[in-house]
Amino acid sequence: MATTGTPTAAPLPSKNAPDPDQSLPEKKAELFDPASASELEDVEVGAVNEASLLRKLDIKLLPAVGVLYLLSFLDRSNVGNARIEGLLVDLKMTGNQYLTGLTLYFVGYVLFEVPCNIILKRTTPRFWLPTLTILWGIVATLMGVVQNMSGFFAARFFLGVTESGLFPGVVYYFSMWYKRRERQFRISLFFSAAALAGSFGGILAYGIGRMRVVYDNGWRWIFILEGLATIVVAVAAYWFIYNYPDTAEFLTDKERVFIRNRLASDSDATHDERFTWANVAKALKDPKCWLYGLSFHTMSLPLYTFSLFLPTIINSLGYGTATSQLLTIPPYAFAFLTTVTVATISERLHKRAVFIILSAAFAMIGYIILLTNSDPLHRPGVSYAGTFFAAGGIYPATALALSWPAINVSGQTKRAVANAMQISIGNLGAVLGTQLYRQFDGPRFFVGHGFALGYLAGNIVVSGVLYFVLKRENERRDGVTAEVQEVGDLVDWSGDEDPRWRFQY
Repeated sequence: MATTGTPTAAPLPSKNAPDPDQSLPEKKAELFDPASASELEDVEVGAVNEASLLRKLDIKLLPAVGVLYLLSFLDRSNVGNARIEGLLVDLKMTGNQYLTGLTLYFVGYVLFEVPCNIILKRTTPRFWLPTLTILWGIVATLMGVVQNMSGFFAARFFLGVTESGLFPGVVYYFSMWYKRRERQFRISLFFSAAALAGSFGGILAYGIGRMRVVYDNGWRWIFILEGLATIVVAVAAYWFIYNYPDTAEFLTDKERVFIRNRLASDSDATHDERFTWANVAKALKDPKCWLYGLSFHTMSLPLYTFSLFLPTIINSLGYGTATSQLLTIPPYAFAFLTTVTVATISERLHKRAVFIILSAAFAMIGYIILLTNSDPLHRPGVSYAGTFFAAGGIYPATALALSWPAINVSGQTKRAVANAMQISIGNLGAVLGTQLYRQFDGPRFFVGHGFALGYLAGNIVVSGVLYFVLKRENERRDGVTAEVQEVGDLVDWSGDEDPRWRFQY
């Protein structure tokens, strides 16, 4: 059955293979020249300004999906703000039971990651992304009316299920609009909404936590009001989320053809690829896809322990509840700045691994400060400074790690599954992380901070391994491509397994 909503175009001819990395020698670049592809429609030179078109795409696409991810991260992490507002006392839960509830979120997230991306591939972004948002908005709202531990557990599990499809879905979505070299920066900007969510979460929790309307405790209103806001935005999203270039109303016919041509010369986005389980298996059998998953796995534990427990960490330093909510804002604001800055530099230099490694090392400094401050109650400013280093390194490293399969995996179904695999494998680290920050371990939290430090070191190792694996594979294919060109025996395009494909590292 044909895939619904996927843009259609003629299959990529054998002499029209992508040029993913423009650093290839000129002789090899001629092999990838799409100019001879008679199947593609011609657009008059100068008829479409590429820079203006990219700005147009960014304005139409990035804010729309960015606000959904901001709401997603806000609805999953606001439980940390609710905790210090009295959630545990009202629900009569122990600290360990609270941690179990956090774990259940990621169990649901991991189990439904791949199925959600398969559904996206078989439906459309305009239907699936807003629908998911409405579903998790309902669950997030119901978090505010739970009365006991069982209700809390159920709400957290189904919040994970309903949020699981957004991030990998959007990463796949971007691959249908942007060339490979353009995706990483957009994915990083999209992910920076997570840092903004942290800042907004602190501001909203401070204000909402003071509310006393129907329920006496303000923590309930944190869930109710933020969940209702998510539902309202999700309903509007049916009108401001677009499907693919061939059906987007804001594009002219010339712009559609231009986008189709530029993607055809760079990736598989213009293929009318039908869903098959064989293409799913390609991702599962590719060791590089598992390495991309490990790259995020080693970042997800620091990422989610930081976002879920930052209010608790700051509160344990001796600050009051209201002050703690406000003090969560500056580290997240700093993380937003570092994420955008590192993404911009990485994009200009076309380097990924080195910036992931440097960012992870920067975050390690923060955890070393948190662990070595021997008297945090009398020197809370030192530990608080450590949270800036942690946030400033975790978020840019995670953004770059998450963009890797989007720019390196070819084949629409394989890429969709690879993106979902990465999040699923990655969030297993978050499952572990939710059990590490026990209340009685504060204010130094040796176990939690120690694991985060170790995972960051592991990320440096995994990123280094990926760098050498991808670099070596490119070098091997350089010789193969030369042989293919010399013999002139070109096979039909076979995704990232094709010897003409080049990986970015």
